[in-house]
Amino acid sequence: MALTGGMFLSGHTTPRLGIDLAGGTSITLEAKADQGSAINKANMDTAVEIMNRRVNGLGVSEAEVQTQGDRNIIVNIPKGTNSKEARDQVGTTAKLYFRPVLAQDATGVAAATPSPSASGSSKASPSPSASKSGTGEKATSSSSPSASATSQGRAVTDALKADSTPSASASASGSPSPSASATGGTGTSASDAKLQAQYAALDCSKQAQRNKAGEGAKPTETTVGCGEFNGVWYKYLLGPAAVAGTEVKKAQAVFDTQTAAGWQVTMTFNSKGASKFADITGKLAQNTQPLNEFGIVLDGQVVSSPTVSSSITGGNAQISGSFTQEEAQSLANMLSYGALPLSFQEQSVTTVTAALGGEQLHAGLLAGAIGLALVVIYLVAYYRGLSVVAMASLLVSAILTYVIMALLGPAIGFALNLPAVCGAIVAIGITADSFIVYFERIRDEIREGRSLRPAVERAWPRARRTILVSDFVSFLAAAVLFIVTVGKVQGFAFTLGLTTVLDVVVVFFFTKPLMTLLARRKFFASGSKWSGLDPKSLGAKPPLRRTRRPAAPAHTKEA
Repeated sequence: MALTGGMFLSGHTTPRLGIDLAGGTSITLEAKADQGSAINKANMDTAVEIMNRRVNGLGVSEAEVQTQGDRNIIVNIPKGTNSKEARDQVGTTAKLYFRPVLAQDATGVAAATPSPSASGSSKASPSPSASKSGTGEKATSSSSPSASATSQGRAVTDALKADSTPSASASASGSPSPSASATGGTGTSASDAKLQAQYAALDCSKQAQRNKAGEGAKPTETTVGCGEFNGVWYKYLLGPAAVAGTEVKKAQAVFDTQTAAGWQVTMTFNSKGASKFADITGKLAQNTQPLNEFGIVLDGQVVSSPTVSSSITGGNAQISGSFTQEEAQSLANMLSYGALPLSFQEQSVTTVTAALGGEQLHAGLLAGAIGLALVVIYLVAYYRGLSVVAMASLLVSAILTYVIMALLGPAIGFALNLPAVCGAIVAIGITADSFIVYFERIRDEIREGRSLRPAVERAWPRARRTILVSDFVSFLAAAVLFIVTVGKVQGFAFTLGLTTVLDVVVVFFFTKPLMTLLARRKFFASGSKWSGLDPKSLGAKPPLRRTRRPAAPAHTKEA
């Protein structure tokens, strides 16, 4: 009742359908040769695995990621999934880097709000002079360049040529970057002048310029990038990469209930990344904004640029601020699955109709109805009155399965595809088998000469053991199938495992109590021939009766 009420209160009264039943979005990505990475089967398979985790990190959405040919990857996203968010995460295919911020400037104007801050084992307080918030809001800091090209040029030149600036001199290897060694502080090198001009001319509000920002830059080079916060685009001058995304061991979105800080993103680095991260955060913490920020850069776009207030050691860090749950989970997914062995270019995005559609769904449901009807006919013919118990239990199991599937859609992104429907149909037989085991145990007790009420109670322990063993084997098979497969087959395994668990719940909390109540009814207790428990038709033994020992004769007593 509680689950059904929750379904109606949530407004999600129907299960989400997978792409094979309801259509969705199809994205085609083409691999591009990257520096040091060749387009081969191993790299393509790795990219498919990361993309699959990345898009399914949004939930159990039954998304499909597969290769096509030797250099294309097709991503199919079911209707009802946040296709824009999934497209952004899948299409964002470049490698992930942590780069120190040398300068930043806004294309538009936004109000100043608290900044997300990077911290160690505990949350750091937002800086009063912050330049952005977890929701993406940002204001131009007094330390960042102004909108004019002249002041931008001075700021960029100072950032590039100042050897003493920690963020400008940190590189992936910890040595001074080439761009930091300018000509004695009195002028700039040709490459610095080019970067200065590139930064001054960059307009991140234009998509064409955003797409080219940072294009071709090596991890050890200073570059430019764009970031969008609350609908306003900002441009960044970014130092050489200090930490690579491959050195992030784990990232996840968590809700801080202890300090009421809201949603945060926690990161765990491997040993190599922890050392680099401690080094760069120690240097950044000595600066003022924006030079105490590091940009998390993915595909030339700054997805986040938290400030640093102290050196973060130990390999664990938090990014905190005014995050919503969706923003925190999106950033955590990018940190977890951001590094791909190849670069990809989005070739096409199309909306597809259902591959099987309503006709196939109708055929699947019709097959299920026929199977259920055959099971009911068998139960009525063989078990007669007991079939009422079985049909009531099947109905309860079906309602629970439907309600849970409807709730799992918005909860974890579960989408019902055709194999999942097949899993539900197979579950009819598993559920009916549990009832048959219990009924046969009861009938065995009646054959031994016991009346119905003690037969019901004595039969339950043995039937319970058999049901649990049978369901455990089915659940184990479903779990193994879910782990070792991907895509649609996982839908079958997930549904089979779910219905197997529900079978145990229904038998223990509905079928057994209902059978106990019916054993007190005259129709069943008297062994009516229509009850399915008629002792005569079952060949029951006569009930065992105790006989009294005859009394001794009177003369024997006298003797």
